[in-house]
Amino acid sequence: MRGRALSAAAVMATIVVAGCAPTGEHGTVVLFDGTSWEGWTTRDGGPSTWSVLEDGSVLARDGDAISAGELGDFRLHLEFLCPTMQDADGQARANSGVYLHGRYEVQVLDSYGQEPAINGCGAIYSIAGPGVNASLPPGQWQSYDIVFRAPRYDDVDTLVELPRVTVVHNGTLIHDDLELPNVTPGGLDGAMGTTGPIMLQFHGDPVRYRNIRVRSLH
Repeated sequence: MRGRALSAAAVMATIVVAGCAPTGEHGTVVLFDGTSWEGWTTRDGGPSTWSVLEDGSVLARDGDAISAGELGDFRLHLEFLCPTMQDADGQARANSGVYLHGRYEVQVLDSYGQEPAINGCGAIYSIAGPGVNASLPPGQWQSYDIVFRAPRYDDVDTLVELPRVTVVHNGTLIHDDLELPNVTPGGLDGAMGTTGPIMLQFHGDPVRYRNIRVRSLH
């Protein structure tokens, strides 16, 4: 699948996964509004200590951050900033990740100007590289708009449909209803659960996030 550029209106019209429907126009939950990080926790359940900055962003630090509540099918919007790290290379260059259900990582990395890669920015880490590298230079705010469809099980708990994801990166469609055959490394667990939280990874680098909001789908 080749990436394609979309207008702002087309982005929202395009990120639809078959079988998902919005709960309603007022179903969006703001997970971070630029002022309070309350409700986000660490892996052990304690409060996350990521730093809220004066510009309304939050700075990754001291472990992964996990959102409150469980989600099934959902639409997620967030923005991230990869700092300039000129002396770092590869996976050490502004590394973080957005884990859907806490199990499937959409890679965050300074991959500006590089070829699309299975471990580059926009990749579903270790599963699929983006159709195109839509990264902006480090130091600029970037966006992900993601629709995730949870795996489906029948009445005797047999997996009948794998999870699927659609990702728009900076207005470019980079994954289009992609089937996910397994969870990715570094997640909360190895199970393909029907619900889960959003997890933002701390990989040792000062990546920042802002405008995090989610809308449940059914």
